[in-house]
Amino acid sequence: MTKKPSEKRTQQLSGVQIMFAAILAIGLMLAINFSTRIANSRLQRETYANIEAEVQALQEEQATLIAELDHVQSDAYVERWARSEGKMVRPGEVLVIPVPLNTTPLVTPTPPVIVEVDTSPPKPDNWTLWWALFFDSPPPDF
Repeated sequence: MTKKPSEKRTQQLSGVQIMFAAILAIGLMLAINFSTRIANSRLQRETYANIEAEVQALQEEQATLIAELDHVQSDAYVERWARSEGKMVRPGEVLVIPVPLNTTPLVTPTPPVIVEVDTSPPKPDNWTLWWALFFDSPPPDF
């Protein structure tokens, strides 16, 4: 009895099968690696876009603040503030503050109501004190 060559082949792996399995394994590893890189790249792009938007907003805020600083440091603003809120005058000018004619208040103030509240704890009954002394427990509720 001789064995057929086909039976011998089914029992052991050929070089082509081993090479195919190795190529398949390497291809699977590369596919997993590439998919991980693509996912990371998408996350990095989203983070980059968010940071770019934040930088743009901060640059606009900075431009607004610089413009406001230039306006506040101008002589016209300082003079307007000094005359309106600072109540300042130039030499030779007189500051006039209008006073209303009717000096009586519209609503007459009412005196505050003083209510005395007893904040001391209630005094216990004598029998509850004696009960606590003799029995070392709170008295029963009736």
